[in-house]
Amino acid sequence: MAHPSKVKGNKFERDCVNTAKDFGLEAKRAWGSDGRSLGLAEDVDMVIDENIHAQCKIRKKLAKWVLPPKSCNICIVREDRGETFVT
Repeated sequence: MAHPSKVKGNKFERDCVNTAKDFGLEAKRAWGSDGRSLGLAEDVDMVIDENIHAQCKIRKKLAKWVLPPKSCNICIVREDRGETFVT
């Protein structure tokens, strides 16, 4: 039997793919959560519309600063001297 956190992660990846499909997007999950099965980098968990490569992470609790406040739609974050990301 698989480790509970692995099962939770796999379910989350499937949920993400199904949500993308519900919005009319083409989405595909990488077999075994390994992008190499799709000819991509190993940390790719899913592909949306063939050009968006996503890694899906689920945690018990997210850091509060990652979440956008109720008055905003997105949160833009960047590590010092790093890349900028949108959540």
